[in-house]
Amino acid sequence: MNTTFDFDDMLAKIKDRQWALADIDWDAPGAETLSPELHAKLKPFMADLMWIENVGARGFAAMAQKAPTETLKDIYRHFHAEEQRHANAELALMKRWGMLDGDKIPEPNINVKLVIDFLDRYSDGMSLSFLGTVIPMLEVALDGALIKFITDEVPDPIAQEVFKKINSDESRHLATDYAVMDLLGHAKARKLFIDLVGGWLNPSLMIGILSYVPLLNKMRDNIVEMGVDEERLYGAMRRFRAVGERSPAANRVPMYQIVKFHGNMVINRNHPYHILADALVKLTAHFPARLLAQPTWSKGLTYEPAA
Repeated sequence: MNTTFDFDDMLAKIKDRQWALADIDWDAPGAETLSPELHAKLKPFMADLMWIENVGARGFAAMAQKAPTETLKDIYRHFHAEEQRHANAELALMKRWGMLDGDKIPEPNINVKLVIDFLDRYSDGMSLSFLGTVIPMLEVALDGALIKFITDEVPDPIAQEVFKKINSDESRHLATDYAVMDLLGHAKARKLFIDLVGGWLNPSLMIGILSYVPLLNKMRDNIVEMGVDEERLYGAMRRFRAVGERSPAANRVPMYQIVKFHGNMVINRNHPYHILADALVKLTAHFPARLLAQPTWSKGLTYEPAA
């Protein structure tokens, strides 16, 4: 493959920069620096962020099965574990800040639940070209915007330490995501076309779209409720477009073009697309959560430092 990205070097970096919850002093001073107003706003926000990490984890688990080389499989397996660690670290912060009801794991909002349910049911059957373009957009838009907000707004030094580690991991995830898009773009046009048509002929894709579209708009609403300019989310999505456009190979991937086109509609607040997306947010709010089983792997969520 004609790519300058060194996947072996990236794997070595990933292995060298692993960290554990036990590395952090969760009882250190600083938890009291959160004002009551920030505490109230952060509680649902952190719960959603923690579950979004698990969306990424589930996506990477599926991508590990599709990766064309053993090195990339190993990278994705590490990313899967890292996303779970991020979720556990965010849960530990919620515990530190007194946001948990005993030992109970907080519930995600219905839009996050729908995406997790979709990935649980269908992601193992999706192609790498689908997963390898949608997961980076979710990572750059949601993680990028949400984590940046917390880094800027939360004064607790332990939160700063945790999110510095998470940001460092995420930067490696995104570098690899873009390299994989470039890799996918070197495939023959016929394979790219077959992947695209095969994916769109899969009826489950419509379920995915109806989950993904309201999730982005719901997270925009959450960001605005926190007092953050929604431009922060849109700026993160523009970065996805800009980095991809720098690679002629990535530009050949039809799913990249589709995800980019969708991103352009999302960041244009005057586009009629938002009438549909906002309607889907309202509609999904009435979806009976009891119909969505909690995934078995979520039982691994823990704020315990040994994890």
